[in-house]
Amino acid sequence: MVTAMNVSHEVGQLFQPYNFETFQDLRPFLEEYWTTSFFIVLMYLLLIVVGQNYMKDRKGFNLQGPLILWSFCLAIFSILGAVRTWGFMGTVLLRGGLKQTVCFTNYIENATIRFWSCVFLLSKIIELGDTAFIILRKRPLIFVHWYHHSTVLLFTSFGYKNKVPSGGWFMTMNFGVHAIMYTYYTLKAAKVKCPRILSMLITSLQILQMFIGAIIGILTFIWRQEQGCYITVEEFAWSFVLYATYFIIFAHFFQQTYFRPKVKARAKSQ
Repeated sequence: MVTAMNVSHEVGQLFQPYNFETFQDLRPFLEEYWTTSFFIVLMYLLLIVVGQNYMKDRKGFNLQGPLILWSFCLAIFSILGAVRTWGFMGTVLLRGGLKQTVCFTNYIENATIRFWSCVFLLSKIIELGDTAFIILRKRPLIFVHWYHHSTVLLFTSFGYKNKVPSGGWFMTMNFGVHAIMYTYYTLKAAKVKCPRILSMLITSLQILQMFIGAIIGILTFIWRQEQGCYITVEEFAWSFVLYATYFIIFAHFFQQTYFRPKVKARAKSQ
């Protein structure tokens, strides 16, 4: 009989960490100060208001160079994260099956996962800088942008502290989508003409990510009595509600952006 412990040991043997993935674990520090994420989000929202007021009567800055560098660095980071986490999850899936990948707490102490889950959490803080570029360049700041950024940071901190079993898939899917998204942003910032289908694909992948996230949350709850799959009702409720709202918001954004009829300005015809 294949047990979670056997699978965890076998995967650990097959999927060896690189040297940079074995640095000192920051989990104790991040778990102790996880509530700081609420303060960070509050400051983020306040700075949005301050920044928009500051730019209200000013011309937007031309930040093409910094934006290309910013998007490129996040693209490379996301690609590396996607390669490592998808490789690990794929190995677990092949060796232990779907349940082992959903009940992910068996692998928390793996050096590779310890490293990437840590930098994944920290990256949610760094990615708030996306909003600064929108405000300083005086581009429209839509609800789905700031709501997603702020709530993802809070939920990632919450899930990291509580070792939510489905966190492995949440991290892995996010890395994969962001690898494509930030590559697209880099090309767009460099004024490389990209087909419209590419932006539609990215939004579609985000919607798919939210749908799968909700399903994985349900599976975790169903298997909550299994070893490494314990989850409280509170943790399940937060993950399910957030992913369900993300699904609705991104689906609405997709419909409004790509399928709403474009109405020509009436002033032109009058």
